[in-house]
Amino acid sequence: MKIFCLTLGCAKNRVDSECLAGALDAAGHTVVPLVEEADCALVNTCGFIRPAVEESVSVILDLEELKKNKKLKMIGVVGCLVNRYGDDLRKEVPSVDFWARCEEWGKVLEALKTPLPDLRRRGFLPSSSRFSRYLKISEGCDNRCSYCAIPFIRGPLRSLPIDVVVREACQLVGEGARELCVVGQDLTVYGTDFDGRPRLIELLDALESSLPRDLWIRLLYLHPSRVNEKLIERVAGGTQILPYLDIPVQHGDPEMLATMNRGIEPDALRSIFAAARTINPDFALRTTCMVGFPGEKKKHFDNLMNFIREVQFDRMGAFSFFAEEGTPAAELPAQLSERTKKKRLGELMGLQEEISLGRQNRFEGRELKVLVEKIDKEENYAEGRSYREAPEVDGTIEIRDIRDGLKEGDVIAVRVTGVMPHDMMGEEII
Repeated sequence: MKIFCLTLGCAKNRVDSECLAGALDAAGHTVVPLVEEADCALVNTCGFIRPAVEESVSVILDLEELKKNKKLKMIGVVGCLVNRYGDDLRKEVPSVDFWARCEEWGKVLEALKTPLPDLRRRGFLPSSSRFSRYLKISEGCDNRCSYCAIPFIRGPLRSLPIDVVVREACQLVGEGARELCVVGQDLTVYGTDFDGRPRLIELLDALESSLPRDLWIRLLYLHPSRVNEKLIERVAGGTQILPYLDIPVQHGDPEMLATMNRGIEPDALRSIFAAARTINPDFALRTTCMVGFPGEKKKHFDNLMNFIREVQFDRMGAFSFFAEEGTPAAELPAQLSERTKKKRLGELMGLQEEISLGRQNRFEGRELKVLVEKIDKEENYAEGRSYREAPEVDGTIEIRDIRDGLKEGDVIAVRVTGVMPHDMMGEEII
């Protein structure tokens, strides 16, 4: 059967989709890049926050319309939304042919009337980069942030053994990966479910000793309460590990952090980022912040803004608080209006844009190694990323007047000739 796979949500979902696609391949099905070519459409859903839930439901209804018009024979829905709202969804959308929770690929194969093969991860999906791949080292989360639904959607922490992670990393490199983005709900607790001892540094040692010297390894999603100077020094001193860390802080006010159950004070947060920049002033730091948490007063928001001014993050993602069903924060008093949340979000992102531009200005005229991901021969330019830009969430570097022979997947030296808050322009150094 020809099957179209659509992935919504985070990078961890993309890894799941590649594993599902591998099972479909091994069972004799064909994964196609366009829904118009498919007999069956599968959507791997996200149920993390309300906008993601709404997007997933909208996609399911679009597929329902295609099936009604006989442009699809079957619809399958898998992933986080099923974990969270499976029983309700089955009643609301009876036209869906089968449902499966996260990683229940056997149910998918059973619905397609094919046996479950030996599971393996498929090569990159049509919508993915073949040069930058995600390496998921764990699933689930034992943190109890008061606003987050992940623990009851994805379950408790489950780490993959180091040898399994290294084997999959080698597979991805064999398929052409030049960069591996290490992901999990929280990398800092990797391995603690084995014997209580965190093993992220041990894993990094194993990856660096097993993989090519010119491979990039990027760490994403580290809870700040367990980021210490030893980890920062290990990242900064790595041969393949990039000096880039994604550490979501969520807020910079002590009262808000306590109510969010983040387990860390603003001064401890400051020390993390100060240590990184002391070791390497060009260390790339990304974070995530939330505005409009219940009870957030102007003084709390002002403390957040002052915190961001002080730390000077290179990149930031930010969002307004959503009262997620089943979370403690949804029941808190003093919920803020959407108008107030929207206003504060705009102010925060406006400040971050200024800071991002200031950090970008540091690199004008300097040389960066750039992974080339897209080449447009007609327009005579290429796009790529340096250690400072994670795929999909950060900017890109545009390279003009490219030479003959430049290939996607090459890592080249680029001199930065212009900067904007998120993107850069440059020229290859021959």
